[in-house]
Amino acid sequence: MYEKFYDFGLSDEVLSSISSMGFEEPTQIQKIAIPPVMKGKDIIGVAQTGTGKTAAFGIPIIEKGVRGKSKRPCALVLVPTRELAIQVAQEMNKIGGNKGVVSVPIYGGQSIERQIKSLKKGIDVVVGTPGRVIDHIRRKTLVLSDVSTVVLDEADEMLNMGFIEDMQTILKETPEGRQTLLFSATMPEQIVRISQKYMVSPIRVQVDAKELVVAKLKQVFYEVRETDKVKALTRILDVQDPALTLIFCHTKRDVDELSGKLQQMGYAAGAIHGDFTQSFRDEVMRKFKGGEIDILVATDVAARGLDINDVTHVINYSIPQNPDAYIHRVGRTGRAGKSGIAITFVTPREYSHLRLIERTARTKIEKGLLPSSAKVREAREKELAEDIEAVIGEGKHKVFHSLVRGLLKKHAPEEVAAAALSMVAGDLEVEHIEELSGPRHSAGVEMRRLFLTIGRKDKIKVGDMVRAISEKSKIPGANIGKIAIFDDYSFVEIPEALAEQIIGSINNIIIGGKKVKVQNAQARKRS
Repeated sequence: MYEKFYDFGLSDEVLSSISSMGFEEPTQIQKIAIPPVMKGKDIIGVAQTGTGKTAAFGIPIIEKGVRGKSKRPCALVLVPTRELAIQVAQEMNKIGGNKGVVSVPIYGGQSIERQIKSLKKGIDVVVGTPGRVIDHIRRKTLVLSDVSTVVLDEADEMLNMGFIEDMQTILKETPEGRQTLLFSATMPEQIVRISQKYMVSPIRVQVDAKELVVAKLKQVFYEVRETDKVKALTRILDVQDPALTLIFCHTKRDVDELSGKLQQMGYAAGAIHGDFTQSFRDEVMRKFKGGEIDILVATDVAARGLDINDVTHVINYSIPQNPDAYIHRVGRTGRAGKSGIAITFVTPREYSHLRLIERTARTKIEKGLLPSSAKVREAREKELAEDIEAVIGEGKHKVFHSLVRGLLKKHAPEEVAAAALSMVAGDLEVEHIEELSGPRHSAGVEMRRLFLTIGRKDKIKVGDMVRAISEKSKIPGANIGKIAIFDDYSFVEIPEALAEQIIGSINNIIIGGKKVKVQNAQARKRS
């Protein structure tokens, strides 16, 4: 029934705004959410980033119109991060431009005096982070008595960031008869309790998980060792030459290290995470959207709210920690009906985690083969040739004509040109990467179980153990099987064929600064 925006009975002003924004037809969440919201119903929308949920609640809010003579806002949208506050307010202003509906973002890190001035002038919609909204409420610079609609956007993320009490405090400041719209990717128990306490007979609308992984989205994983990830990444960047690439890492330190390495190698890369100032993050985002940098390395939290339709590649440099995170990440490409590529790097020990993501997200992630050395070299030579063509086109090379003529008297033309290129580009060598094909300790390999005198109390991690054993015994980490760490001791599985060699080399090994004894484990008792 609702196949076009005009099917919702929207005003000409809003339809004109939607058209100028390039929206041709509503997304799935918009089709099922806008009608009940327009009727004043409370709704719970289960939908991830990238499904069009901002317009799903924004269009009905704009249709309700401006605040009238009051300077107090008629709608409040709570979001978890600064970036999302800015993005949502921008989209709301685009939708409401023809109706004169004004939306303002308020968040920490921006001058509170500037926000107070905006609030005093009178605005229709406040889009804010919980902490800053409460700050304004306490200062009495934000009064919510006229609010008729409250939106809790990405409620599960606000829960994860510790805003649950702030959300409840803010809701208590709004009128009881308000309309409440809750959007969340998942529905943890605390979010369910909020819906039960603060919403009136909410209608649940949900986009099926299969809809979230866009049909046009190509999903692929590459199995590589941790130490080969940078080499694998540069091969993909060189051969596929993405327009805009978003790369995800687990930690701020990983983001800094990877973006720094890419910059040193000549890639136009930027970084964004929570330790950067808001002004710096805004500047990086401006450059990314404008194409001044074409690679953005980010943490999950910092990337919340990034809404860029032209991202062609999302690369999970670190595998997502859970299926929801995977869906959130890959949803940032393939937007607005465009095609996109989602790439995930997987180490041998993460193989089972990848399969868990596949099962939970109900999707298929195909295994890919990294571009060959020949393909990479071909791509690098093509780029170099294009750079040379550009220099010739600009004519700046002509100052060297006399020097070249002198060299040509002594050497063949191809020798002179090749020598000049080698000075600029080096030898275009492509570093070797060992191709992996699934866990080497899987079915068909007989394993032996070892007992180690180190455990959880020694603050040891699986990665530390694998690294120490691999380095000492000179066997690949992929050959090490299951590891079980208890308080005072641990068990490690190794290939039976290599058992004596490994035991001999690692007995009295130092792991985490402690000398560890290694022996064959006793056979497990069977019930």
